Amino acid sequence: RMETLEKGEGIDWATGELLAFGSLLQEGVPVRLSGQDCRRGTFSQRHSVLTDMHTGEHYTPLNGLSDQQAPYMVYDSMLSENAVMGFEYGYSLVNPNVLVLWEAQFGDFANNAQVIIDQFISSAEYKWQRRSGLVLLLPHGLEGQGPEHSSARLERFLQLCAEDNMQVCYPTTPAQYFHLLRRQMKQDFRKPLIVMSPKSLLRHPLAVSNLTEMTAGHFQEVLSDTDSVKAPQRILLCSGKVYYDLLEHRKSATGSHCALVRMEQFYPFPERALEEIVDRYGLDREWCWVQEEPRNMGGWSFVQPRLTGLLGHSPRYIGRAEAASPATGHHTTHKLELAALLDEALG
Repeated sequence: RMETLEKGEGIDWATGELLAFGSLLQEGVPVRLSGQDCRRGTFSQRHSVLTDMHTGEHYTPLNGLSDQQAPYMVYDSMLSENAVMGFEYGYSLVNPNVLVLWEAQFGDFANNAQVIIDQFISSAEYKWQRRSGLVLLLPHGLEGQGPEHSSARLERFLQLCAEDNMQVCYPTTPAQYFHLLRRQMKQDFRKPLIVMSPKSLLRHPLAVSNLTEMTAGHFQEVLSDTDSVKAPQRILLCSGKVYYDLLEHRKSATGSHCALVRMEQFYPFPERALEEIVDRYGLDREWCWVQEEPRNMGGWSFVQPRLTGLLGHSPRYIGRAEAASPATGHHTTHKLELAALLDEALG
C-alpha cells in the first residue's frame, strides 16, 4: 500500500477506503464501522485492526495518525443484522457528525434487517422528520458463488426510492468510493447512503485509481467511456462489476463499435449527467442497458422508464432472463450465462 501511494498509482479499493477514513479523521470527523468481520475486512482487504500474535494486543493504525485526530471505531458484530443495523441507525440519529457505516458480510444478509430498511431508513424522514446519514456497505455482484452470496437486492432499494429519501450508488473505482464517502459528510444534509460494494473488484487489476484522482475532482454520478471509442454504433449503459467484464471482453471481441457508460448513482437519478451523454453520442445510436442480474432484479425496472424519457424510446435490455433466484447455484452455468450476456452485448 505504501508503494502504491509513493508511486501515486495502482491504489486499490481498500486503500482508497483507508484514505477516505484517514482524511476525515484528520479533519475532525469520527468514523464508526460495524458488521461481520469488519476489522480485517469481510474479504480480508481492510486490516483495520492488527493483533500481536504473541501478546494478543490489538493495534488500530487509523487511531495513530495524530494527537488532534477524531476517533476511528470499528467493531466485529454478531450475526444479528436486524439488531446491529437498528443500533447503528439509532447512533446515526444521535450523532449526525459521525460517519456511521454498517457492512454486510454479503449484501444478501441485509435481508435479515429488512424491517429496519423499510420502517426507518427509507421512510423516517417523511414520517417523523428524522434524518439519518447511515451508510450501508452491501457486497454485491454475481461471481458464481451461488444465490445466497450474489445479490444485495438492488431492486428492492430502488423500489423504495422517492422524494429524495436516500442515495443508492454503485461505484466502480477506488477514487469514486473515496469521494462518495467524503461527500457523505461534507454535504450539508444527511441522507442514508446505500452502497453496492465489491467482492472481486477488491483485487481486480483494472479496478484501481491514481492518487491525483483522489486529491482532485469529486464523485461523478455517471462515467463516460474512458477509451473514447470513435463514432460508436452501440452505447452500452451499465453499472457495477459487469463493466469490467464488458471492458475485458471488448478487448478480445469485435466490440470496438460499442461505448461503455457507467451509472455510478441510481438515486437521485442522474438525469442531467445522462442528458450530456445522450447529447454527446446522439439518439441515432443503439442504446442498451446491460446488467448481470436477472431481468426482474437489478436496475432495469428502475432505469427503463427514466431512460425511455431521455431517449424517446426504450433502450434494449441485455442480461439474464427473469428468475426466481438471484443467481444459479452452479458455477459452470454461471460462466455460460455470463459468456452469452457478453456476446450479445458486444456482438
